[in-house]
Amino acid sequence: SRAAATAEPVPPTAAGPIPGEDRIRRVESRFPGAAGSTLFRRSWRPADPPSRVVVLGHGFAEHSARYEFVGSWLANRGCAVHAYDQRGHGRSAPRPGRIGRFEGLLDDLDVFMALVAEQHPDLPRVLLGHSMGGLVVTTHLRERRPDVDSAVVTGPALSISPQVSPLQRRLAGVIRGLWPGLRLKVGIAPEGLCRDAEVVRRYVEDPMVFDRVEAGFVADMFDVIERTAAGPGDVEVPLMLLHGEADPLCQAAGSERFHAGLGTSGSQLRIYPRLLHEILNEPERETVLGDILDWLDSREPLADERS
Repeated sequence: SRAAATAEPVPPTAAGPIPGEDRIRRVESRFPGAAGSTLFRRSWRPADPPSRVVVLGHGFAEHSARYEFVGSWLANRGCAVHAYDQRGHGRSAPRPGRIGRFEGLLDDLDVFMALVAEQHPDLPRVLLGHSMGGLVVTTHLRERRPDVDSAVVTGPALSISPQVSPLQRRLAGVIRGLWPGLRLKVGIAPEGLCRDAEVVRRYVEDPMVFDRVEAGFVADMFDVIERTAAGPGDVEVPLMLLHGEADPLCQAAGSERFHAGLGTSGSQLRIYPRLLHEILNEPERETVLGDILDWLDSREPLADERS
């Protein structure tokens, strides 16, 4: 059954609309997540009735405001886009990097999906996740079987970086047992994010980006990557995986292996030459978004054809 949640309005952000997209309605609020958490959410909604709803999950140590271009681009093309700052992140974080167990991210997504489904009961539903958000989406698809029509992941964390040694992984597990709240420095190398220097500059200067996280969460994420990567055959909905070939943070090989094990018809893999980790922020981002939209259009029923 779907959990119900209510939204508490909060003042809108100071950021104005993107030129040429003034008709998009941006809404911000807070909602009760799982286990007593209170999470921040935002949405981009087209002026005309939407054709589908997209639930967007951001990556590790960032937040939903970094997806302003993605949300407005999709909304300008008929999608109602809903995102939230995951626990321990952005405006959902009284203490940045205090995330707790990875399982809590899946619980929060359950709650948020139920809330969005109540708002758009008759529209096709799509999960879209980047990096850690892509891991949340693929794990959720495997283990929770959400009521969605399709899913898209970009640069998903489906393989552990070769820079992480087996010893480091074992050490993270030991620390989880002894001192799970110990904060470890695990910042992301910004030069691996994007070829656009302005995107990198904004990331480095963003006060809501953090570089320390609890050891327990690090160990959890290693375990979940291994568990999820081993079970693509459990995914029951069409899944599109997109990855930058030059991504140094989450290797494209993880997406390739996962796609090879999928059993759902209509799933697709796209690897983009030269692109780094944040393919939705790269100079070719509109090409990537166009590929996503084309794939969704090719395989989704129209809203009035949905049973």
